Amino acid sequence: MPRTLLLLAHRGARTTTIAENTLEAFALALKHGCEGFEFDVRLTASGRAVICHEPKVKGITVAKATPAQLVDFPVLQDVLAQLGEKAFLDIEVKVPGLGSQLVQALREHPPRSGYVVSSFLPDVLIELNIRSGSIPLGLICEDQKQLRRWQDLPLQYVIPQYSLITQDLVQQVHKARREIVAWTVNDKRTMLRLAAWGVDGIISDKTELLVKTLRPRLN
Repeated sequence: MPRTLLLLAHRGARTTTIAENTLEAFALALKHGCEGFEFDVRLTASGRAVICHEPKVKGITVAKATPAQLVDFPVLQDVLAQLGEKAFLDIEVKVPGLGSQLVQALREHPPRSGYVVSSFLPDVLIELNIRSGSIPLGLICEDQKQLRRWQDLPLQYVIPQYSLITQDLVQQVHKARREIVAWTVNDKRTMLRLAAWGVDGIISDKTELLVKTLRPRLN
C-alpha cells in the first residue's frame, strides 16, 4: 500500500484504561503506527476549546461549563503544542463560535505534519475560510444529502462515512484536486477495498488492525 495513505485514529487509540480524546489516547495511536488522529473540539461557556465528543459529560453541559468545570479535559492548545510536530491532525469542530480561537491557536502552534479542520457544519467551514483562506478544510458527511454539498464548499478534504464511498466518488474528488478520507472503518476487508480504490486516508477505532492491515512491513 502507498505510504501516502493516511492512517488516522478515531479519537485516538483507546484501551480499558485510556479514555478517548485524551493526550494518552493520541500518543498511543502514534505508538501503534498511525500517522495521526481525529479529535473533537467544543467550546465551554468560559471560552475554553476543550477536547470532547459529547455535548454533555459527567452531568455537565459542555457549552455551559464554567472555568472550574471540566478542568481535567485537554484543550486544543495542548494538542497542538504537544503533538502538532509529530502527527497529522484531523481537528473536528463540533460547534460554531470557535473560529477566532482556532485560527489563533493554529498560528501559535502550526502543525508541522499536516492537518485538516473538519466539521459536519458547512457554516463553520465557510466562516473559517473567510477568517483564513490557508486553513485546509474538510466536510464530514454521514448521508447523501450532506455529501452532495462537497463541490460547493471551499474544501481540500471530503470526509464521508465509509458506506457512502464508491470508486466513482474517489475519482470525482481526485479530479477536483481534493482528497477523500473515510470514517469509521473497523474491518480488514473494507480497509483493503478503500485503499485499493485510492482513498487518501482511513479513520478507524481499531488502530492496531488498521496498521497491521495497511502497513504490514511495520509489524
